[in-house]
Order: sequence, then C-alpha cells, then structure tokens
Amino acid sequence: MRDVAIVAFAQTDHLRRTDELSEVEMLMPVLHQVLDATGLRTSGIDFTCSGSSDYLAGRAFSFTMALDGVGAHPPISESHVEMDGAWALYEAWVKIQTGEAETALVYAYGKSSPGQVRDVLTRQLDPYYTAPLWPDSIALAALQAQALIDAGDTDESALTAIATRSREAASDNPHAQLAGAVPAGDYLVRPLRTGDCPPIGDGAAAVILAAGDTARALCARPAWIRGIDHRIEAHGLGVRELTESPSTRLAAERAGVFERPVDTAELHAPFSSQEVVLRKALGLGDEVRVNPSGGALAANPVMAAGLIRLGEAAARIHRGESDRALAHATSGPCLQQNLVAVLEGESTHA
Repeated sequence: MRDVAIVAFAQTDHLRRTDELSEVEMLMPVLHQVLDATGLRTSGIDFTCSGSSDYLAGRAFSFTMALDGVGAHPPISESHVEMDGAWALYEAWVKIQTGEAETALVYAYGKSSPGQVRDVLTRQLDPYYTAPLWPDSIALAALQAQALIDAGDTDESALTAIATRSREAASDNPHAQLAGAVPAGDYLVRPLRTGDCPPIGDGAAAVILAAGDTARALCARPAWIRGIDHRIEAHGLGVRELTESPSTRLAAERAGVFERPVDTAELHAPFSSQEVVLRKALGLGDEVRVNPSGGALAANPVMAAGLIRLGEAAARIHRGESDRALAHATSGPCLQQNLVAVLEGESTHA
C-alpha cells in the first residue's frame, strides 16, 4: 500500500443561510485556501473528486456547475460521487493507490437552506415500502434514540449532556454554526429535543491528498491515512438492530482502529443518540477526546459534514495536537452507511 496523507484542509464558516452565494461562490474560497496552503496550482493536481447531492440543489447534474470553481480547462481528471465528500476522499485515495495520481483535490458542499432537508432526505429510503410513508430524518433518528433508551444504553439527560459537551467544544471552532450554551429546547419528535438535532445550514470543505515524499514536501506534519474502509447495512430499517452499528465496527476493524489506541475521534453523529451507538461500536472510552471540533451537532452541512470530520482530525495532527486519530462519516438513515479512517502523525509512521 502506498503512503497517502491529508496535507491541507479548509472549510467555510457554516451559516444558517447563504442566499447571496451560489454553490460556486461558496466553494471557491476553500479551494483557494487548500491550494495556497500547499503552494500548488490547479495544474499541479493529478485528480479531482467531489461529493454533493443534486437533490439539495434541486437540479440535475448541479455538480458540473461547481467545476467552474476548480477550473476544468485545460482538461482535468475529475470524478464525482452523489455522497458525502468522505466517499469522494475514498475514491481519490484509491486513485492514488493505483499509481495513477500523486496528488488529489477533494471537495464537498451542501446548501440545505433553500428547501426542507427533512423531506429531501426521505429520498434515501426504500422507495416501495418506507419512502411513501414520508418518515423524515428526525422521526427515524427518534426511533433509534427510543430503542437505545428502551435497551438501557442511554437516557434523555445523557443525550442532553452529549449535545452540551459538543457545542461547548465548538466554542473553540471559528467555523461552527452553533457553539456555547445551546438550550435543550422543545421536543421535535420524542425523545429528541431541538438540542439533540443538528442545525440546518450551508457549507463547504476541501482537502488535498498526496503520496509519500510529495506529502512530506507539501506539509510539515502530514496526516497519514493508515487505514480506511466503508461498509453498508441493510436498506430496510425493519431488518436492522438500531442500537448497534455492525458496519461501523467492521469498517473500523478493516481500517486498523483496534490495533492501537487513538487519542482523538471525530464522529459524524448528526443526532446525540447516534454518538452513543458509534462509541459502543468503536469501543471509545472516556480517555478519547470525541468531537473536539463540536462535530455535526455544531455544524452539519449535508454532503460535507463527513469530509469535515476527516479534515478536522487531520488538522489536529497537522498542529501536533493528536498523534493517532479516528475519523468517521455516515450516510443514509440511522447510520446505514459508515466510513472509518485512521490518521497518524509522522512521529508514529512505521
């Protein structure tokens, strides 16, 4: 396997609305920022991959417009996934593993403000039996939360504590949409209150990957991707045990999470109850700092939040604040699809 690292990361300030900005205008500053951080130009990028959703934009092939921010002429090697940008990063990592690229630009963006994201996300559901009933994302997360409470894995006060800790941690994150003291609020769907749910907002993020000595030349302390894997569970919610996440655990095993302790974990848990499931699947104890950025409870730009977890974990390694970090991304209802990566600093490179 080739050594591949995240060498630069940038993200927007995440806002409730960005009506005055198009997706391209929102994206361009972060693209310039990651390129400036490495000294690269677009011509020095061997592969470009993006993650977004046409359903959020409300028009087909909307991702092609974002290429205006990258610059597609002269012709570039480019790909797109209709998924969170974490999966675009995985595709770019595979591209570098094949030897067809030494560097890759990965970006993701999402504007949830123009529509009703709770309704939009029903399009992820089984189209024959579940989607026609229109259970929205919060209702489904509430089913999962109630299952956890019934199983004795958590209670409402513990969920409130998770949300409070996350948003207090976000006080140190200048890009967070919500930070500091955020009230628990009213019930949206029992047992989930407003504070247990992610904010709706707009945002974008970008990272640059590089291989071997190229990464060392571009970054003082690269965040090496020591392992990465993603797994999927059954589409039908009725055949899944919602208090467990076997796909997360399997992805973690394949990525090498359990070989040595991690000191940091950036978990893509849009609902406070989902952190309970992920902690159990990943075997994370109190000694691991979970979501020091605030996580998705502080900012949840759909289609970019998972890539941000990878970027935030990498940024802590770049700054010397972490030596071995876990990054997680999810997609689909109730943690249906899960990606796990292990990032390490140069000092732990074997």
